[in-house]
Amino acid sequence: MADDRAWLGELLTSVESAPPEMAVSVLARLLAIKLAATEVSFLITDHGGKAVVRLTGAAAEGGPEHPRPIQLRGSDYEQVVRSQQVHVTSGEREGKGGLGLVQVIAPVSDRGDAIGLLELTVPVRPDRRTMQLIVEATHVLAYVVITNRRFTDLYEWGRRTTRLSLAAEIQHRLLPDSFTCETGRFIVAGALEPAADIGGDTFDYTLDRHALHLSLTDAMGHDVQAALVATMVVGALRNARRAGGSLLDQAQDAHQAVADYSDRAHQAFADQSERVRRAIIRHGAQVMATGQLLRISLDTGQTTFVNAGHVCPLRLRDGQVEEITPLADLPFGVTPNPGYRLQSLDLRQGDRLILFTDGMLEPPGSEAGLSDLIQQTSDWHPRDAVRLFTETVLQLSNYGLRDDATVLCLDWPAPNSPYTGHCQIYSGR
Repeated sequence: MADDRAWLGELLTSVESAPPEMAVSVLARLLAIKLAATEVSFLITDHGGKAVVRLTGAAAEGGPEHPRPIQLRGSDYEQVVRSQQVHVTSGEREGKGGLGLVQVIAPVSDRGDAIGLLELTVPVRPDRRTMQLIVEATHVLAYVVITNRRFTDLYEWGRRTTRLSLAAEIQHRLLPDSFTCETGRFIVAGALEPAADIGGDTFDYTLDRHALHLSLTDAMGHDVQAALVATMVVGALRNARRAGGSLLDQAQDAHQAVADYSDRAHQAFADQSERVRRAIIRHGAQVMATGQLLRISLDTGQTTFVNAGHVCPLRLRDGQVEEITPLADLPFGVTPNPGYRLQSLDLRQGDRLILFTDGMLEPPGSEAGLSDLIQQTSDWHPRDAVRLFTETVLQLSNYGLRDDATVLCLDWPAPNSPYTGHCQIYSGR
């Protein structure tokens, strides 16, 4: 065991000294030598959580120009991503020959964020000591990816199975680096299914020493215009929060940023010719954004929030879904003095809180369906639940969303309440 620990230390030292774009490949080669593996691959999950892309291993040699997605649905890969358990199979690998070889697929995760998979082909079924070594290697691999993605586009390249538009690129940079965070006190997970003509939805979360901060915003309009408004809203919220501002300070700063932008846009509009003004009106020139801002005390669960004209959230408590109907203040940027109010929200141990944008309610039948899905997935991990929510809305819209569909799920679990259903496989409706 001491030798294994020493080897893991050497492994970490080796990958830390490797160039950022080569760090995962170096780890894979060293792991192959240690375990006598004939193949070691790292597969990274895409942004939608529907596919993985192989970044290392024989199948990735030569560096393809475009990511080659492997769909998760119905595969062993999906089982491992959802269950977060190691999967071992013996015998002939389909399409590989390799009679008698053993395939091991292990989840690569950090704080609930399913980063990808480590896949190994080894000559014999791993014993307990070897399995522990593989699991510890996945922790090193997660660290390597998180650390090195700051310096290279390789990992971002693998997560994009389709090219983003300019608006989507802007929108994506406003989202958290990890869509899931699991701390022991709570779990938060978000998902965003963009419309073909990007709306302007965002979600965000962060921790300080005393509280969890959440936000969900929806900028009016589509494409780059909506992405720019969303940029100002998220930037203003983060700037005020990082300066120590309260929820009301954050809301006021977001409002002022949108209002100032709107004033400049209106002045520019007035300076244009009649022909240009008609074109602007035709393509939409309104500037505002709705949003919800929450602060949850880590010690007590006491929750305060601001509702800037946004869709009412849902809460799952004791198996029942109920709509929370707060006071609705005006959206950001609408009036000179919006007068935002700080409100309280009843959050108890065992609750699941769902925030979402109006795109989740757009397809016919999705409003009632969302409540049903929340009940049906009550024992799912939030990471899997939010993906099912957005995937279902996408299906109901016949894969033609007219507005972004975004959801943010917060679990405030009771002590010792493990999830029992998060490894179930969704097979459509």
